[in-house]
Amino acid sequence: MVTDPIADYLTRIRNAVMANHRIVEIPSSKMKKEMTKILFEKGYILNYKFEDETKPGVIKIALKYHPVSKISAVNSLVRISKPGLRKYVDADHLPRVLNGLGIAIISTSQGVMTDKEAKVKKVGGEVLCFIS
Repeated sequence: MVTDPIADYLTRIRNAVMANHRIVEIPSSKMKKEMTKILFEKGYILNYKFEDETKPGVIKIALKYHPVSKISAVNSLVRISKPGLRKYVDADHLPRVLNGLGIAIISTSQGVMTDKEAKVKKVGGEVLCFIS
């Protein structure tokens, strides 16, 4: 059993990027599916597939690399809110990652979204991670 599934999700992606893997498989959950959709929409991953036929369910993520230099689209993945210390922010104090070049994934009462979407909707929530 994993104590922090979101940290496990980020670590699996981080390790796959460092090993230059093309595809990474991650155990599925609703939160991880929403985070994967955000990563795809923002261009950090090439594609994804949810395979729910198996009992635990699996998310297959195709990682995105530059065609010439082979540098990954994901530079850093940082877990902010941890099980032992949750980080909550209101709509007025949403974080900016790399002065707006990265994204923060926020879990709000209206669902999981990026910091920019939360600012537009004027909602706060738990800061899950920073991605750049």
